[in-house]
Amino acid sequence: MKFGASCWPFQWEPPYDEAIRRIARHGFKATELIGWNKDYLRDYYKPDTIKNLKSVLSGEGVSISQFVSTPHDLSSPDKAKRDAAVDHWARAVEVGAELGSPIINMVSAYPFGFRDAEYPRITTKPLVQTFTNKIPKGLNWDQNYQDYVTSLKACSKLCEKAGVKLSIEPHPFRYLANTDGALRLIEDVNSPAFGVNLDPSHTFPVGDFPNVSVYRLGKHLLHLHVSDNDGVTNVHWRPGMGKIDWKEMFIALKEVGYDGVVSIELEDVPGTSRGPTSTAPGLFRNPTATDQFVEETVLAMKYLKGICAEVGIKVE
Repeated sequence: MKFGASCWPFQWEPPYDEAIRRIARHGFKATELIGWNKDYLRDYYKPDTIKNLKSVLSGEGVSISQFVSTPHDLSSPDKAKRDAAVDHWARAVEVGAELGSPIINMVSAYPFGFRDAEYPRITTKPLVQTFTNKIPKGLNWDQNYQDYVTSLKACSKLCEKAGVKLSIEPHPFRYLANTDGALRLIEDVNSPAFGVNLDPSHTFPVGDFPNVSVYRLGKHLLHLHVSDNDGVTNVHWRPGMGKIDWKEMFIALKEVGYDGVVSIELEDVPGTSRGPTSTAPGLFRNPTATDQFVEETVLAMKYLKGICAEVGIKVE
């Protein structure tokens, strides 16, 4: 097992060179890079940039554990939008493979290509008197799910051809919101390239115990995001500062034989980066993460390494 850190809490928007160096300086062995949308894939991840990023990764002795990009319209009822989303994914796979990433990651889609306008963010749940979604009536839910599965099959085929894996990430209120949703999609997509990036800060507040998720996902667990939360929202705190039982989760990881990357992703600790144009929720809006954020991330790694030592997990 090795510990990594997602690049975007260090530096939300590109360039990512210095974020990689900063992550490496503090003892992390892996990182994740991201293409927020098609424009970033086109305008930032050009051949010279990819070459430079690979050089920085190699020079710092840091591997890329995942390349992340999410095409939101894979579940759109409009076939043209779904096809465009698959094209977006094709470019993400191309970029990720060129960077040397073994895994290309996406967050699961809302039904019907919805956005936060129809599905409120779970972080607002404690603040409102009525927490509800506002969606049209009379929709064909069965057909939409099948359309989504068809899109994911196409995305998985692209990964198979490129020799990489597709990790899909659960998120509250989406088609994959919990372990049962993951297992259903794994069965329906039915691709050797298709697996899960488990983020317990997304599944714990919708009712899953992280250790049980690990046991149930087993060999389908490709990658991990780790952060803690209150069990009500999907805020991303430092492990040990919330309600997740990390010892039980790491015991489960040992028992299922997980030997991949544990990527620390702290999006709601003091000093985290969000960037000047980001619409993501959160209190902290720094273009570049502060030293306080780095300290939080290092403390998270030390805390989890201590648990690994306690339960007998070897860490690189």
